[in-house]
Amino acid sequence: MKTVCVWDVSLSDGLYRIQFEHGTTTGKRVVNGEEVLRRPWMLKLVGSERFSFGVPRIRAEIRITAVGGVSYEYSLHVNGLTLQKFNQNRTRTTQTWDLSLDQDHYRIVLEKNTMDVWCNGNKMDAESEFVSDGAQTRFLVGEREFCLRAEQGKKRVTHCLLLDGQTTTTTTTTTTTTFKTPLNHMNK
Repeated sequence: MKTVCVWDVSLSDGLYRIQFEHGTTTGKRVVNGEEVLRRPWMLKLVGSERFSFGVPRIRAEIRITAVGGVSYEYSLHVNGLTLQKFNQNRTRTTQTWDLSLDQDHYRIVLEKNTMDVWCNGNKMDAESEFVSDGAQTRFLVGEREFCLRAEQGKKRVTHCLLLDGQTTTTTTTTTTTTFKTPLNHMNK
């Protein structure tokens, strides 16, 4: 069985690579190495497969449509949205920083709509307070003190990450190169 589609999904708790195998005569569906469905001698090869992943659990659906004799088209929907729309929404509602300091790597995600902070897949206990020029959220990772500052700009609120009082410059919106694989805890 070969993988017919691969999608990368960025969540607050990490990055996931979803791989999909589409069995024909076996009716077998595999996502990231885990079999999520098997119907022997399945003749209907189109439809959708639902599963969830991540923390908190995110609903996902792979839609399979026929595009000719024995050709198929596959699309991934996350929380009811196409992957493209889901990624656009994440870009608007989250800010991600990827830092490598000494031998340590930190992936910090701010969920702008809830002000939740995640670091390396863990939701952080953070203290937020208003300051004269905006708001700040402080949290510790080991011995390191991080601070997220929110300041009102001319058109929008901007967020910056400070480490031990110094502004960091490494930032991304939704992607990086380290993935959580295989995808554990899949369910139909």
